[in-house]
Amino acid sequence: MKASLATVPTPAACTDADIHDQLVAAVMDHRLPPGTKLVEDKLGQVYGVSRTRIRQVLIRLAQSQVVTLSPHRGASIAEPSVDEAHEVFEVRRLIEPTLLRRAIARASATDLDALAALIADEEQARRQGRHPAALRLSGEFHLRLAQLAGHATLQRLLGELVSRTSLVLMTYGDGALTRPVRAARAAPTPRRATRWVDACNCHDHRGLLAAMRRGAADEAEALMLRHLSELEAGLCFAPAEPVPTDLAALLGPGAPVA
Repeated sequence: MKASLATVPTPAACTDADIHDQLVAAVMDHRLPPGTKLVEDKLGQVYGVSRTRIRQVLIRLAQSQVVTLSPHRGASIAEPSVDEAHEVFEVRRLIEPTLLRRAIARASATDLDALAALIADEEQARRQGRHPAALRLSGEFHLRLAQLAGHATLQRLLGELVSRTSLVLMTYGDGALTRPVRAARAAPTPRRATRWVDACNCHDHRGLLAAMRRGAADEAEALMLRHLSELEAGLCFAPAEPVPTDLAALLGPGAPVA
């Protein structure tokens, strides 16, 4: 998958916050796969700003574990380990029920209607094959719940976790279109590299919204926990297939020549 950046504001209007948000958006809709090199000069040209400003944005992204900074390799989109993938979902299961209960207590009918419209937009994007938009809207549903909860600290934390979830899905999501190398690691049956990760299920989101409309906090919490657990259970942590070491096949007659 070729990495790309979102459309950016004109250089004169491009703030550090704009650059940060554009890069996060590119991660959330799976346009910047894990391991993508973020060259400061090139980013500076894209956004019309200095390397110094780009570096500050990358440092901020590294603090939220969206970017990895290396003294020798520079900046790249983070590649979460298996342990980190599990940790992301563990923390989400800890904080999202709290945010959901607060959202139920605070949300107005207008707020719930806005959530319904967001789900409808996600469903339409899936039907039309606009996968990046559907993936972004999936994450936005959870972020909107956090916003309704009115808890600034947990909302900020969930924003980071949703971005990291996108990286986890691109790295370990079953059937991801993101990186062909991951599709080649399938076991025991091959996966199709032409299928996108179903980051969240619209049906699950509708179930959550229905419980919210009834004020059924216990039911909504159970649905949220099941939703996150099923998403984690759908990840594939199969190791890479071993590289052939048959020297006769590698070096003998008929061996491929570079």
